[in-house]
Amino acid sequence: MKRYYRCFLAFLVVLAVGVLIYRTYGSPAGPSGATRQFGSASRAPEIRPDYSGTVIPANIAPLNFAVMEEGLQYCVRIHSLKGEQIEVNSRSANITIPCGRWRRLLEANLGQQLKFDILVKDKSGQWTRYETITNTIAAEAIDDYLVYRRIHPACSAWKRIGVYQRNLTSFDESLVLDNRYFSDGCLNCHTFCNNKTDKMLIGIRSVDYGSSALLVENGKAKKIGTKFGYTAWHPSGRLAVYSINQVNQFFHSSAGEVRDVIDLNSLLAYYLDGSEEVKTSPAISKKDRLETYPAWSADGRYLYFCSAPLTWSRYDIIPADYNQIKYDLVRISYDIDSDTWGELETVLSAADTGQSILLPRISPDGRWLLFCMCDYGCFPVYRASSDLYMIDLKTAGQNGRYEYRRLDINSDESESWHSWSSNSRWIAFSSKRGGDPFTRSYLAYVDGQGKVHKPFVLPQKDPTYYDSCLWTYSVPELVVEPVRAVKEKLGRVVRGTEQIPVDFPVTRATPQVPPGTPSGAGRGGEKPWQTERE
Repeated sequence: MKRYYRCFLAFLVVLAVGVLIYRTYGSPAGPSGATRQFGSASRAPEIRPDYSGTVIPANIAPLNFAVMEEGLQYCVRIHSLKGEQIEVNSRSANITIPCGRWRRLLEANLGQQLKFDILVKDKSGQWTRYETITNTIAAEAIDDYLVYRRIHPACSAWKRIGVYQRNLTSFDESLVLDNRYFSDGCLNCHTFCNNKTDKMLIGIRSVDYGSSALLVENGKAKKIGTKFGYTAWHPSGRLAVYSINQVNQFFHSSAGEVRDVIDLNSLLAYYLDGSEEVKTSPAISKKDRLETYPAWSADGRYLYFCSAPLTWSRYDIIPADYNQIKYDLVRISYDIDSDTWGELETVLSAADTGQSILLPRISPDGRWLLFCMCDYGCFPVYRASSDLYMIDLKTAGQNGRYEYRRLDINSDESESWHSWSSNSRWIAFSSKRGGDPFTRSYLAYVDGQGKVHKPFVLPQKDPTYYDSCLWTYSVPELVVEPVRAVKEKLGRVVRGTEQIPVDFPVTRATPQVPPGTPSGAGRGGEKPWQTERE
């Protein structure tokens, strides 16, 4: 019996200690129903990341945030027209929203407002209620996955680099492939056909295993024996147009951004899937022009790309007029059945805009042409002047004029590397607005009139994640499904000797290896550890 009482007494002690710990450190209670008196702040609270006044998809992971107001306790009430209100109480300013309840609330309120009521308790025990933060839940979902490249923003040396995929409905991130699988080489230019992962390409550069393109089709990976640059799949999936670039990074002695990139020689070529054949055309590989950044129209009838005059004859030095290089936006018709190209036409001229026009991307519905412009050059991520612009192709088709407009979502820092969702209602893009030199991925809603609403940074489970994150996120591509080819398989293919041989038609415009280039270097003297860019 004594043993029974001792056990019972021990149980009561443990219970009491547990209650004390919970009351001290556990989830606190918010303002009770009896608490009627609140202090009222005549402003909205500051939260970070800034998830306010924007449009969000119903299938996005919880927008966890930190309340940047001083207090001892925080209460956040999230509600909409229908469904159960979510209340989060915390002694920490970091607010973590339960995933299941968040998802149910958003799915029940498509097209409705989503409101955040935030209350903060001060040292005296007084609660202050801030003005409500209001967002809108879009009627259209975003593609479930985002694929991006992660790299540290080193100038001329780096160690780890990888392509990752993020499930946007949760916080799950997984590795597609990184350079640990092939002797710390480089991988970039991941490209998908029609926002699907059953046909994709990844560019590979490696001293030990050579430069190649990794082709993944229906989960099976093959290595193509030539290096692909910036790549665009034809909507049919039958061919991919890619650039061949002789890119050099150089540095300024004094500037807000000391890094810079120049393309000393380039052209466009195209790979016919299943044919082991690479072709080009005089119209897209002119000896006196620099061609890059291909993008297909939604119907596959036109190839858009960027083109600048090539005014130098040496390809091993940076020309003195590097800051005068500006790219036009052009397009050319193409018939896939006869494999014939039409006449080249100018869409926008750098002479008219006064800026360099780069990275055209056309919405899958064929309506909108999204691109960026900066003061000069071919690499907008290093240009703080780089902003996003839009052209309404439907209006252009009616009046024959390509009228462009600068988007309201731009910041004072670089905007670049953008992509469309499969339903043409969302864009993902890279921005340095969070603080140079770190590039982050942002998402933004595009309504039926082409208005791009306030963007929001890719949500993270820890709302303070970006405060200490030393990774750069670049080239965000929206896809409807995950990449299913596992990293081990892709790594074996890169390291393997088996590859698809291709016969490239050498032209006078083909970038050549400068005299004296070591045999281990790639085309144009490119060395993976010297020419890495964001």
